[in-house]
Amino acid sequence: MTVNSIELFTGAGGLAMGMQFAGCHHRALIEWDKDSCDTLRGNIANGYMPAKNWKVIQSRVRLIDYSSLGFPVQLISGGPPCQPFSLGGKHQAYNDHRDMFPEAVRAVRELKPKAFVFENVKGLLRKSFSTYFNYILLQLTYPDIVRAKNQKWLDHLAVLEKLHTGGHYSGVKYNVVFRLLNAADYGVPQVRHRVVIVGFREDLGAEWSFPDGEYSKESLLCAKYITGQYWDSHGVATKYRSKATETELKKARDFSAKYSGGNKKPKPWRTVRDAIGDLPDPRNKTVIEIANHEFRPGARSYAGHTGSVLDEPSKTIKAGAHGVPGGENTIVLDDGTVRYYTVRESARIQTFPDDYLFFGSWTESMRQIGNAVPVKLAQMIGESVIKELERVGNNA
Repeated sequence: MTVNSIELFTGAGGLAMGMQFAGCHHRALIEWDKDSCDTLRGNIANGYMPAKNWKVIQSRVRLIDYSSLGFPVQLISGGPPCQPFSLGGKHQAYNDHRDMFPEAVRAVRELKPKAFVFENVKGLLRKSFSTYFNYILLQLTYPDIVRAKNQKWLDHLAVLEKLHTGGHYSGVKYNVVFRLLNAADYGVPQVRHRVVIVGFREDLGAEWSFPDGEYSKESLLCAKYITGQYWDSHGVATKYRSKATETELKKARDFSAKYSGGNKKPKPWRTVRDAIGDLPDPRNKTVIEIANHEFRPGARSYAGHTGSVLDEPSKTIKAGAHGVPGGENTIVLDDGTVRYYTVRESARIQTFPDDYLFFGSWTESMRQIGNAVPVKLAQMIGESVIKELERVGNNA
């Protein structure tokens, strides 16, 4: 089944690539940021195969005329800008001009896809945003119920609530679900909590739920402190092996006992060492040049920004509103010294392929990577959504 799709707010292409690997055929990638577009177009120009048919539209989403696309769209994906809801931003939600959820709703309303996948930050679930988040979900459920020009959003919410509780509606409706996911549970070497919103057009009769993660923290603890397999596989010297706390040791023992009968067990969370251990030290200028793997001096550790240790999943790679905060994008080496991640290392943490290149300065490239959706997480969600679309294909 060919799933024609478009992506809004594409950024550097993490979500787009994951959905492409899952089976989507991207007909348009919409992004206004010049540097991100340079990265997208640069990979197309370099002949990166998964991107060879991508069409990049450099435009603000507000200006897109969807009637001019000229092809049917079965799926819409995208990550509306997170700054209005980010824990590290000003978190003004609907009062922030960067809130692009209304544009995501407009795309759904005008294109009426079979399904959509939208991603955003954990901060979207803050208690202070709960009413507005409910408003977002109801707009996606009833995209044709348009807010009047001078109508306050709370008044529009009241209309949607009455419609939803009334149970009588014959227009286009979507069944919408959301879940807070940790990318580490899906094989991404990073603790990254993100809200994912998925909707299926009601007339399809879809029955879908989020795929379960196949990785766990307890499995990693067991591989470290019960079997020792993790340390042995990396050849880590005894003096550099971390010691388990009593709590960690109990969790590891409980996990080992639970799966001692041969039951299929989750895989260990992937760590920074798993992700980048085979890359040469970027400080060594004699190594063979690897794209985007240049050393950047000046890293330091300070309160609240202590960097990521090698033998745990990385802390969340962040973009930052004013450049890149030091600690989130630094690594603590075996000897205790701290250095910045290279762009390539950060890309691996976000599960980008090594032959996908980033264009721009270190700060700009790190911003693009920090704003991206991990490719592997996007792929696993995309595969599950497309599988359900294939199952209900005859109902379309």
